[in-house]
Parts: sequence; structure tokens; C-alpha cells
Amino acid sequence: MTIAVSPSPSPRRTLTVCGGAHALHDGFTDLLNVLYPLLQAQFGLSYGAIGALKTVYSGAMASGQIPSGMLAERFGGVRVLALGTALITVGYCIAGLSGSLYGVIAGLLLAGLGGSTQHPIASSLVAAVYHGQQSRTALGTYNFTGDVGKVALPALFAMIAAALGWQQAMIVMAALALLGAGAILATLKPIVLHGKAEASKAVAGQDRPWAYRLLFAIHIADDLVRSGFLIFLPFLLRAKGADLPTIGLGLSLLFAGGAAGKLVMGWIGQRLGVVPSVVLTEAATTALILCLLPLSLDLALVLLPAVGLMLNGTSSVLYGTIPEFVSPEKRTRAFAIFYTGGSVAGATGPLLFGLLGDAVGLSTALIAVAAVALTTVPMVWMLRPAFREDS
Repeated sequence: MTIAVSPSPSPRRTLTVCGGAHALHDGFTDLLNVLYPLLQAQFGLSYGAIGALKTVYSGAMASGQIPSGMLAERFGGVRVLALGTALITVGYCIAGLSGSLYGVIAGLLLAGLGGSTQHPIASSLVAAVYHGQQSRTALGTYNFTGDVGKVALPALFAMIAAALGWQQAMIVMAALALLGAGAILATLKPIVLHGKAEASKAVAGQDRPWAYRLLFAIHIADDLVRSGFLIFLPFLLRAKGADLPTIGLGLSLLFAGGAAGKLVMGWIGQRLGVVPSVVLTEAATTALILCLLPLSLDLALVLLPAVGLMLNGTSSVLYGTIPEFVSPEKRTRAFAIFYTGGSVAGATGPLLFGLLGDAVGLSTALIAVAAVALTTVPMVWMLRPAFREDS
């Protein structure tokens, strides 16, 4: 069932609002990397326990994405997106007001469910108003906006937590989520998630399910690397002597590089192609993580933007390729499945890598994270025939 509404929504407004929602939701997710060391210090948690906390949030996000896509098709993507953003408010309020470990767990569960609405719905809304080659560019821009939130919100959270405590900082973030939910409802009109007009157009690479599945597998490995690195980075910086504001700065530098990477790799991807671009980013990610380990704190902070550039650059190429392998009427479900896979990787990766870190230590676990990045190289090489058929 598709909502029948105004046939001509504003593409620019849609991209702006969906990009803003992406910035907020990604920022709400990644500021938790600043929260985890604070929880470890207060409750005496191991790396495995920290990984389990991240699994609660990412697992809730993973489980909610496909149902969110189905609800959006029935009740409208704008309403479900606003409701999910409001649910983050509830979750962060519970975590901040309770101050207990069980309250944090309950809050992360609700916030993860709320966060599950953003990726599948917002990306589908953008794809619904931009067609053909414009869709790749628009989705690349939308993907970039998430890193704006990743740069701003962890640093903001770290400053508030350092001044007032992590509980008060969670309440401030909850208020920001509530404002975001109101802005979505106030500025976006309901949008048809797909229509007949686009279905008749030739879309390069569409109806290649084997290529979509291979792209999905590359996405899983890429997300495992990203989530594994993020769970360890605050502890690596702390081991090098960083205080809380410096850890927030380090995360912001990483995400600033990631934001630049999504723009740079979008440009490079158009010129080199998907396969060479992914090989470049994944091989460089492995090398840069390994270089980061022996460096002093100051040099590590200098290197972090480059790590972020390569660590996040791959995703812009992958997300923008989905419309080429999936026909328009199937994209909402395809985006939901794609992002669900990433959330599952984000849920299981920190737990597995956290347990590995408890067993073998921080440095060895980070070496394992770097090694996983190389597994994407043979997979993306196998994707070449899909693009040769398009030529």
C-alpha cells in the first residue's frame, strides 16, 4: 500500500530535511562512543560488556529497520521518521534520568528502535524525488550529511558531559531529538515512496540480484571494520593519555575526515569506478589503522582525519550504487535490508571484537579489525561483470 499524496514534492527540501535527520540520527548514534568510557569508569565494565551495550543499541536498530520500511509504506515515511526521532528522546531521557546501568540499557534499546527508522526511510524518500543519475548524486549528498552530525554531536556531548556529567548531557541530546522530530513533521509533506513514472525508465544495472547480494556482503564487512574500530578508538586514545574532551576531539577529527571522504570518494568513484575506489579505500584503511597503533597521542590525532576519510569513504560508493542494481518499486525494501545488514554488523562486531580485546589486548584486536578490511578486496573484484554489462 502506497500513500497517495501530492505528486510534486520539493526535491531540495526533501534532501535538506532528510539530510538533517541523517545528521541528527548518526550523531546520536556516534556520541555513544564518548559515553562508553564514562560508563566503564562508573560501573567497572569490561570491553566485552561495553561491546554488549553497543549490541543492545545496534541490535534494536537492526531489528527495527525492515518493520520501519513496512510501516512507512502503510502510514507514510515522514510520520514514521518523525515518530522514530521522538522515540530517541524517550530513550535518552530514561538513560539520563535513571543514571543506572539498567536504565541505560533500557534507554539504548528504545533509542536504537527509534534510530532504526532513519536510514531506510530517509534514503527512500530521497530516491523517490531524484531519478536516474541524479539519484546517485543525491544519495551521496544525503550520506555525507550523516557525518556532519558525527563531527558535531560527539564533541558537543563530550563538552557537556565534562562540565555537567553524562546524565545531564543525555537530557540535552534528548531535547535536541525532540526538536528534530518536530522539524520533520513541520517541514516535510508526505511523499510517495515510488511511482510508475520512474519504473519505465532504463536504470543501469537494475534487476541484478547477484550484484546486490555481493554489494550487501561488501557492506557487511565494511561495517564490521567501522564498528570495530569505533568501539576501540576511545580506549586507544585514553591509553595514549587523552582526557575526555580530547577523546571527543579525536572522534570529531575522525568523523570530519569521514565526511570529507564521502565527498571525495563520491568524486573519485565517478572517475575511477566502484571497483577501484573500494579497493583503494579498504587497503588504505588497513594500512592507516596499523600506522595509528605506535604513534603518540598528538601524531595519532593528526592521522585520524585520514583514517576517517578512508574508513567512511567506501560507504558513499556502496549506498549510491544500490539504485543501479534494484528496480524502483523494490528499493524501499532493498534499502531496509541493506541498512539492516549494516546494523547487524554494527551490533555483533563490537561484541565479538570486544571479547577478542579482553582475550588478546587492545592492539591485537585492532590489528584484527584492520585485517577484516582486506576481505572486501576479492569481493569487490567479483563485482566487475555487473558494471561491464552496463557499458
